[in-house]
Amino acid sequence: MEQLRETLKGHHLRTTTCREDVLSTFMNRKNALSHGDLEGVLGENYDRVTIYRTLKTFLEKGIIHKVLDDEGLRYALCSHQCSEEKHQHDHIHFKCNACGKTNCLENLHIPNVALPSGYQPESFNLLIQGKCPECLSK
Repeated sequence: MEQLRETLKGHHLRTTTCREDVLSTFMNRKNALSHGDLEGVLGENYDRVTIYRTLKTFLEKGIIHKVLDDEGLRYALCSHQCSEEKHQHDHIHFKCNACGKTNCLENLHIPNVALPSGYQPESFNLLIQGKCPECLSK
């Protein structure tokens, strides 16, 4: 609980029960979560707009980042390098075709891509699909 409050305080956010619960859900689940996933876990306590606003605030403050997979938008916790001013997400994401979980592979960076003249990149997304170690061992 103290780690949750310290994270929120470190990103200049007031502590609310919704923020604590959303952040706790991300910390307890190591895979990326959709808005619907969070609604499924927290929906009895918070309406969908409150959860959406919390996600939006966490994105803006550098607590979570967007993960695009074949099912849409998900979110994952940022590494310690992120802040309100700059997100550092040049890593690869992996989606397991068996269990459906999408995970950040923090130690695998997206290779440099030489874009044609006149293009200015603002973000990178790379999703690899296959089977995760947990599903392979079943």
